Amino acid sequence: MGVRVGRAARNELDELRARVEGIEASIAELRRHHLRLAELTDLVQELLVPLASRDEDRVNAAIDKFQQGM
Repeated sequence: MGVRVGRAARNELDELRARVEGIEASIAELRRHHLRLAELTDLVQELLVPLASRDEDRVNAAIDKFQQGM
C-alpha cells in the first residue's frame, strides 16, 4: 500500500513540475511581449513630437533606430 502512495505522490510531483515549467514559459513569453510593447511605445513617443513639428530628420532617425533594434 505504501508503494502505491509513493508512486501517486511521484506522479503528482511530476505533474506539478510540468505545470510549473509551463507557467514559467508563459511568464517568459509575457515578459518578451511587454518588452516589445515598451519598445513600440518608445517609438511612438519618439515619432509624435517630430511628426507634429514636421521634423523629418528626427522622424527618419527614430525609424532607423527602431529598424536596427529588430
